[in-house]
Amino acid sequence: MTDNIADMMERVADRLLPLDAWHRARGARMVPFAGYQMPVQYEGVMAEHLWTRENAGLFDVSHMGQVLLTGDAPDVALEAIAPGEIQKLGVNRMRYSVLLNDEGGILDDLMVTRRERDLYLVVNGACKYDDLAHMRETFPDEVVITLLDERALFALQGPKAGEALASLIPDVASLYFMQAGAFTLDGMSLWISRSGYTGEDGFEISVDCDHAAALADRLCALDLVKPIGLGARDSLRLEAGLPLYGHDLDESVSPVEGDLAFAISKRRRAEGGFAGAERILEELEEGTDRKRVGLAIEGRQPVREGAELFAGDRMVGKVTSGGFAPTLGAPIAMALVKSAFAPLGTALEAEVRGKRIPVTVAAMPFVPHRYHRPKTA
Repeated sequence: MTDNIADMMERVADRLLPLDAWHRARGARMVPFAGYQMPVQYEGVMAEHLWTRENAGLFDVSHMGQVLLTGDAPDVALEAIAPGEIQKLGVNRMRYSVLLNDEGGILDDLMVTRRERDLYLVVNGACKYDDLAHMRETFPDEVVITLLDERALFALQGPKAGEALASLIPDVASLYFMQAGAFTLDGMSLWISRSGYTGEDGFEISVDCDHAAALADRLCALDLVKPIGLGARDSLRLEAGLPLYGHDLDESVSPVEGDLAFAISKRRRAEGGFAGAERILEELEEGTDRKRVGLAIEGRQPVREGAELFAGDRMVGKVTSGGFAPTLGAPIAMALVKSAFAPLGTALEAEVRGKRIPVTVAAMPFVPHRYHRPKTA
């Protein structure tokens, strides 16, 4: 197996986004995240969040790992550590999945796209080197892993993202949610998927690093588009009920506990054959001791990650993500709680600085998804 992981690991301590100077020139406040300096906000999290809900926001997600799997049967190799249906995935179609350890815990969540000659993966920035090392140890030598460190990645998200991008590249209008394809703009070769992690319609756009600034300029020159920081990305994904790896998911959490059973396909449930299958298939049949849930918070004070949850004097879970939801005008959270306390409407209390705050198990997403799907009769 050949790859370029070792070269990237040598540069792990000194990582800037391809658009670092571009962000700073536009007044971005930069913060460390996943080993990079990342823009957390420009105008302010609230304004950027609401802009994305109403128009189109451009997020720089170049810290994410873009990976190609080529060679002999990479789909079979990936299915050994991911429980989704990869072998039957159509060309230019995408699927959400998870990487599993031998105990069925989640090493990372990712997007998988089948292309004509390879599998294209997008993995989390904080996990990408560990993911690549795990694949290298697990896959047969005939599967080649390539980290696309010369590519930047943008997410254009919001109800007007389709209108905005189609004004530059008309053919993207043909894409529906979880479809992807190759496009060009001003001589730039782009790989574009109709996807994202905000619950809104939108796209992820892979572009050569040398062209990243030119593409960002073209997009942000449109009246509908503004650059948006990490702060709003987090509040948007929280409203959408989407888990964040390292917070809501980790190596101790199985897909069933993480409320991701949808990512385990029918064939894989029947056949097994993936890492941790014994545990996961048993959980699908028998249930789990704990489950990821949404929480509505009484009052205005946010309940943050790490807050303990109580039913009377009994501690029954912990908050894994929490914050203020600008769309709702109220705080919300996600938590891992004991399954007996996971039904909708269950009343609990969160302990925040010695004070108990009433919370209620609530349905997710908190804000309805608006993905661009084909119309059904």
